[in-house]
Amino acid sequence: MQLTARQRLVMTFTFFSMFFGAGNLIFPPFVGAQAGAAAVPALIGFIVSAVGLPILGVLAVTFAGGFDTLAGRVSPRFALPLGLAIILTIGPCFAIPRTATTSFEMMVAPLVPDGSGRSLAQLLYSLVFFAASFVFAQHPDKLSKVLGRFMGPLLLALIAVLFVACLVHGVGAPAAPSGDYAANQLARGFLDGYQTMDLLAALYFGIVISANIRAQHVDDEAQVRRETAVAGLGTGVLLVVIYGVLGYVGVVSGAIRGIDASKDTGATVLTNLTSSVFGPVGTTFLGVVFVIACLNVCTGLICTCATYFHERFRTVAGHAVSYRMWQILFTVFSVVVSNAGLSAIIKVSVPVLAALYPIAIVLVLLALAHRVFAAWFVRVYRWTVLFVAVASFATCVASLAVVFGGSLPWLDAALAMLPLQRYQLGWLVPAAVGVIVGVIDSVRDARIRR
Repeated sequence: MQLTARQRLVMTFTFFSMFFGAGNLIFPPFVGAQAGAAAVPALIGFIVSAVGLPILGVLAVTFAGGFDTLAGRVSPRFALPLGLAIILTIGPCFAIPRTATTSFEMMVAPLVPDGSGRSLAQLLYSLVFFAASFVFAQHPDKLSKVLGRFMGPLLLALIAVLFVACLVHGVGAPAAPSGDYAANQLARGFLDGYQTMDLLAALYFGIVISANIRAQHVDDEAQVRRETAVAGLGTGVLLVVIYGVLGYVGVVSGAIRGIDASKDTGATVLTNLTSSVFGPVGTTFLGVVFVIACLNVCTGLICTCATYFHERFRTVAGHAVSYRMWQILFTVFSVVVSNAGLSAIIKVSVPVLAALYPIAIVLVLLALAHRVFAAWFVRVYRWTVLFVAVASFATCVASLAVVFGGSLPWLDAALAMLPLQRYQLGWLVPAAVGVIVGVIDSVRDARIRR
């Protein structure tokens, strides 16, 4: 059995809703506002890393037979530590708390003065926000009924209203590129695509989508994988369109009012536009968009994280742990982290993403080339990931030292020797070296076996 056209559309909306959250909503307008007249190359770079890589990730994991199978090509023991690092990053440590803090900043913070009252308001908001996500995430196999049929289409409708308002307003003269986008717009857009965390999420979102497809009475695993891939491709099309729309929104907003990239964010860009076009009601409208987007993603992430831990850690210290218990644990932990504040979450998450993203990228690319290349040189996986991991984790340590007010001059000097390191792409040459070493080692091993 295969899904009908309507069921596939619902699965696509479900997948889209799980992907499209706070980062997806604020980064494309920020790119458009900073890049201004050079928005096209900047958005192309952003779309490559924020859409192309995640969808390739969905396809790679789907046709590899799951993330554990894919990561197991590096080493049988590699899948668990990498999986835990990814799940905790896209889950309770960074991405889940960010959904609550971002939506609070957009919906509630403008109405609450600074001070102790604001801290209390954030705590109360996070409790209500996560309570709603907890309720929606009760049955991951039925997530399509909430996100696919209602929340996803509603979010798209609200973004369409924003786009039409921009078309009516007109763009005027686009601003000159500024901030990080004053030069090298394509590369900068590619790097900013990391902030969506979608490639890491893509490696595991298939767990929840597959459960929803099976709930539609699709029992053949090969067909489940095909339907997951179809939903992933449909999501990719939606994301490209929406990012293009939001990038244009950013260009229009940047032409209306300039921004200071050192202190402003994509939320500022959207607020400038809505207040100019809609007046005071614009803040409320934008807050509703943020709450819906963030609630969608938070629900999907709680489902994904709780499902992952339930499948791998059914017992802890001899005691059975249910899906519901993992769900409660992640929800409560996320409430605590979310009240640390948005800026703190982002500052720590950026270096961690710089460590995990390169590893995920090379895994996906090798998986896509598995039949025509990597399967013939099986040790390419091990050496490439090893070399990339050394470079990316060294970059992470150096960046975290700066975040916490210190520095490691010797490590900075060593990293500076890597080509493209100033563009935060220092892992590319180690990746190429890893491929070469892996090919040589595979050929050598084959000769020894003969």
